[in-house]
Amino acid sequence: MAQFSYSKLSHFLRISVNKCSVLRTGTIIKHGPACCVQFVRCQRSGDTKALQERQKQQMARGLPKQKPITGVKQVIVVASGKGGVGKSTTAVNLALGLMANDPSKSVGLLDADVYGPSIPKLMNLKGNPELTDNNLMIPLTNYGIPCMSMGFLVEDVAPIVWRGLMVMSAIERLLRQVDWGSLDYLVVDMPPGTGDVQLSITQNIPVAGAVIVSTPQDIALLDARRGAEMFKKVHVPVLGLVQNMSVFQCPNCNHQTHIFGSDGARNLADTLGVKLLGDVPLHLNIREMSDRGRPVVVSSPDSPEAEAYKKVASAVVQRLEEVNT
Repeated sequence: MAQFSYSKLSHFLRISVNKCSVLRTGTIIKHGPACCVQFVRCQRSGDTKALQERQKQQMARGLPKQKPITGVKQVIVVASGKGGVGKSTTAVNLALGLMANDPSKSVGLLDADVYGPSIPKLMNLKGNPELTDNNLMIPLTNYGIPCMSMGFLVEDVAPIVWRGLMVMSAIERLLRQVDWGSLDYLVVDMPPGTGDVQLSITQNIPVAGAVIVSTPQDIALLDARRGAEMFKKVHVPVLGLVQNMSVFQCPNCNHQTHIFGSDGARNLADTLGVKLLGDVPLHLNIREMSDRGRPVVVSSPDSPEAEAYKKVASAVVQRLEEVNT
């Protein structure tokens, strides 16, 4: 069976990017004096309402039509406005928690962070994905979770030096050219921020809901709020916030310290009118097991920190039921 490598992907992406300049999926940028004349005429028409209506129609034509991922029932995106708040660790343990709470459910994991993929390390996976007869990539699987990541196509230390159009093409291939089989949930680990990748995913596929991860620290909460507001603008339900690294408990004396502040994400959830899905402690076991590629939900399933992730998973399922009714 053939394998799909980074060099093959780069070749395909360069071909697709060089075919035409794409503004949005399905919209080609046309060059020439006719476009300039038409734009000037619109500016000089004086009919502001008519101009706005035309712009709205053009925008609607330019936006891609959402198309479900074959075999996937619900897509859950895990996002954060800022990097370093434990988003990827939360996404991995959320996926495992969903399956631990209900083993009858099938769950997949997509790493959409093209520049900084973390899923291969967190899920202890290496190697290039094989291809089906239809040239679809077969996800790599561990702990019962099929996973796909740009990290499977590059060396561990190799940087991905791509401009936006190639990144968007890569995201399209990760979404559409993967044989996921039949999944109840696909958890998508989004890159930090509110940029092209977030817009591309939310505009191209129907997203059941977004989970926002933040620490209680004020500086992280500022960006978490921007992330939540972005999803509201693109009409993706915000399932709630996860307050990560909420408290540190000393392993010697059991004294609890709120290193990043207390209840910041809870207060933000109240302000935004969304649910706080749960608190996850700052715990050495989470960090150590993540670095070893053995997430706590599978390595220490009865520990308090694993229970925290499973409670978040239960809250996510409850919110999905509320959103869908």
